[in-house]
Amino acid sequence: MTNLDLDVRWNPDAPSLRPGAFPIQVHRAAEHTVILRQSIKDNYEAPFLYLLFGQERALLLDTGATADATRFPLRETVDALMNEWLQKHPNDGYELIVAHSHAHGDHVAGDGQFAGRPFTRVVGHTAEDVAEFFGMKNWPQGTAQCDLGGRVLQIIPSPGHHPSAVTIYDPTTAVLLTGDTVYPGRLYVGDFPAFEATLRALCEFSARHPVAAVLGAHIEMAAQPFRDFPLGSIRHPDEAPLPLTIRDLHAIKEAATRVAGRPGAHRFANFIIWNGPCRREAAAQFGRLLLSRILGR
Repeated sequence: MTNLDLDVRWNPDAPSLRPGAFPIQVHRAAEHTVILRQSIKDNYEAPFLYLLFGQERALLLDTGATADATRFPLRETVDALMNEWLQKHPNDGYELIVAHSHAHGDHVAGDGQFAGRPFTRVVGHTAEDVAEFFGMKNWPQGTAQCDLGGRVLQIIPSPGHHPSAVTIYDPTTAVLLTGDTVYPGRLYVGDFPAFEATLRALCEFSARHPVAAVLGAHIEMAAQPFRDFPLGSIRHPDEAPLPLTIRDLHAIKEAATRVAGRPGAHRFANFIIWNGPCRREAAAQFGRLLLSRILGR
């Protein structure tokens, strides 16, 4: 098992708001694993993206919240990282799979940057698209495998926040990549029974497999317990750490059981469960409008 370096200071606060700040923070967590974060200067969601290298192909999980490559040069950044990796591990025809934790706009906006890229496959956005691509016949039951070449990922259907959501387990690093299903922030639940079933499945999966860290797609909680940054905030001083633990995963499952049938926001030390119709997209539209006015765009 490869140990990841997760001791990193993410910078979505005052330093990232300086003119000329790079729109993507790149952290090489291990030789074959890169974590990227979109700058809050460009989009307040500041999502995390993951680039995993295998011997035959790489997988990029999520494409961020901005389509414009001049503002958010995701393909340029990924190409540079892949070229750097291929200099040490030459492989003609090396592939890239562009997949998604789920299909909300802040995770798929950069898809178009990969249109026409050689040796590249972009997974569709619906649950049917995801099931077909990964060969899942009984969605959302069971799991599928994605072989990167010497690195076989487990794809776990994870609806609840979004119908097409997946969790990816990487046995090489023993990490669960949970998107917006589990992370230190506001867990918006559109389908609560599906969310509970997903949490049970993830807890059962983690009982059978070693899990060193649970890595989601955002940080919205402050380091101070029970405190979150307001939606649309363009400064996150003193953020909570990105990694969660198996204990946190079980705590979220138990909390979901307690608040099922109780609409509204339910606050816990390092996460909030929002039980009801998913309001994130409508709120996000308002946040983008507010941000554009603040930045004069």
